[in-house]
Amino acid sequence: MKGKKLLATIAVSAILFSGCGLKSAQTIIKVNNTRISQAQFDQIFDREANSGMIAKLGINLKDGKNDFMYNLVKSRVVNELVIKALLDEEMNKRNIKVTNADMEEAIKTIVDKMGSKEQLDKVLKESGVSVGEFKKDLKEQVRMKKLAETLGNAEVSDAEVKAFYNRNIDKFKYPEKVRASHILIAVNPQELTEIVKSEPANANLSDAEIQAKVQQEVAAKEAKAKDLYTKAKNDPASFAKLAKENSEDPTSAEKGGELGFFAKNEMVPEFANAAFSAKPNTVVGPVKSQYGYHIILVKDRMAAGQEPFAKVEQSIKDFLVNQKQLEQIDKLVESLKKNAKIEYVNKEYDPESIQKNVQESIQKSGETAKQLKKAAEEKKQNAAKK
Repeated sequence: MKGKKLLATIAVSAILFSGCGLKSAQTIIKVNNTRISQAQFDQIFDREANSGMIAKLGINLKDGKNDFMYNLVKSRVVNELVIKALLDEEMNKRNIKVTNADMEEAIKTIVDKMGSKEQLDKVLKESGVSVGEFKKDLKEQVRMKKLAETLGNAEVSDAEVKAFYNRNIDKFKYPEKVRASHILIAVNPQELTEIVKSEPANANLSDAEIQAKVQQEVAAKEAKAKDLYTKAKNDPASFAKLAKENSEDPTSAEKGGELGFFAKNEMVPEFANAAFSAKPNTVVGPVKSQYGYHIILVKDRMAAGQEPFAKVEQSIKDFLVNQKQLEQIDKLVESLKKNAKIEYVNKEYDPESIQKNVQESIQKSGETAKQLKKAAEEKKQNAAKK
């Protein structure tokens, strides 16, 4: 796998050098003078296994039935660790460091792009990333960028920027959008059930009695949503105040329920259909979704269109510069690999051994598929005979 394809992963994978137990402290790979421990591998592997599509699909990589996926992720993590060791060594040689001022500037850039610190905090929370992890990952990115800046000129001409815009014109088109605010009265029957069960006074209630209490809570929340809708409809100017005082969506509540402009596919269907069906300066609701009841104030509409070149020019330029820097780092990684002394102390982590396991998993899967197909055909034939 090419170095640049791993840079995104490296940039967001702050590897903690800490041992936990004798096995964890064991060296599994040596890269020149750097030792990679079992603990370092385990930490990155577990992060890969518990995030992204693998986690969403509920795949247990350590289940013997998933050898193929296990070995693919193992190969990627080993390669990432080796590349990081090489780059860390190179950056130390070049005395590349990240100052507090560098970090402050990087954080400010991200906050500006996201709109607010609150929005950044929300994204981190939804992603399950702590502020500490975020800062460590960001420090790696800043240090990597500094390395790229030492590798040569990565400037992009105005002609290159304009050519990219023209080649990718569809990427700069946007659908119809609506600007709205909302008040959320959250309703989650499962959470309500757990809350009712946890109360000492309800310890001896039957399941039917517990559900009756849950339905009472749901009805109370619906009644509250209807009351807020009436107040907002009669006095739209009070919407922001009502949102701050009542909405159970903390991020938007702080801003008076403001959600900004959004496309239809960015919201759950029930919410989107109601918002896009209403005219500006209209209050609609209560709209029920998987999150609860929404009271929506539609503020404005924006027709589908295309971002003008002047508006996206700088973003395109930044992207193209970044691509050139990644290519330079990719070349550096390939060079470092060729000249490095890499020893797989534990042969289990040798890429050749992992690749062999991948091939065996593919072969095993193919044989299993054949057996299942044969069994299905025999079952079909036996059924026909009967």
